[in-house]
Amino acid sequence: MKKSFASDNWSGACPEIMQALQEVNQGHMAAYGEENEAATAAAVQNFKAHFGESAATFFVYNGTAANVLATSHIMRPYQAIVSAHSAHMNEDECGAPEKISGSKILGIETEDGKIKPEQVKPFLHSIGFQHHSQPKVISISQVTEKGTVYTPDEVKALADFAHSNNMYLHMDGARISNAAVALNMDFHQFTVDVGVDVLSFGGTKNGLMFGEAVVFLNSELAKDFEYHRKQNMQLHSKMRFIAAQFNCYLTDGLWKQNAGHANEMARLLGEKLSELGIIITRPVAANGVFAIIPESKIPAINKEYSFHVWDVNTSEVRLMCAWDTTPEDVEGFVETVKRFL
Repeated sequence: MKKSFASDNWSGACPEIMQALQEVNQGHMAAYGEENEAATAAAVQNFKAHFGESAATFFVYNGTAANVLATSHIMRPYQAIVSAHSAHMNEDECGAPEKISGSKILGIETEDGKIKPEQVKPFLHSIGFQHHSQPKVISISQVTEKGTVYTPDEVKALADFAHSNNMYLHMDGARISNAAVALNMDFHQFTVDVGVDVLSFGGTKNGLMFGEAVVFLNSELAKDFEYHRKQNMQLHSKMRFIAAQFNCYLTDGLWKQNAGHANEMARLLGEKLSELGIIITRPVAANGVFAIIPESKIPAINKEYSFHVWDVNTSEVRLMCAWDTTPEDVEGFVETVKRFL
């Protein structure tokens, strides 16, 4: 079967993760991560190793839950989330933030998926005006939905702005490992060190089977989150199966190996398409390639390799590489494009 370039979420679980699941699938262990169940306790400690001793980590089923619960826990229903209009929080959660928390999302149009403090500033005029939602959380995606990566300085500028205006900074880290590789940094350097308050830490786009984590880097904000998680149906009974994956993922650099490979395949794909004369519309920063493919050719190519049209008006497509994308997959796709061109 040909690989897909539609999403890194289409890939399966990597062998190391499957092995970790097999190893933890033995006998009986305490449910819900309670009674200091070994796999969950080890994974929590692993997060502390990466994010510091004060990090408070809670496992949930999926990325939507991580984003919604991380933000709704630190807000009131009359408050608002400020995010890029293109952000998954705004575009691809099917209204879950608004439904679950009752809070409004204030979207910002961006060219590159990144928001800047000066773009958030106009929303401050609503503070204290009882007819408007009160901005409380700035939410950024790392990597952004447009394939760009926030630098630590950019994150710090937003965190400083948020904190000086009684707001919090949330990071949607669905592709945080790809960002870390792109920046050549550890996670701590562009989260804890620059003021991120709460993080949605993803792994399913980089080799995990299921499960995400909500990591409170400002541990004071984690108070009573266990009740919030349970009430919103995200407390996994067999917690060890989420925890074991993260323990494997974070222990010996599997996160870096997988993300590094995906990023490298995207770089290769971008180069090969450029050689065909295909316009690459954005710098290849992580594991996504954005390119212009003639509209008339897209249906035929898409029958052989799945990918998403990003902008129907410009014929811009998004091509995502995964932990299991191979040079042969890249070559096969490029040859297919060449044939139809």
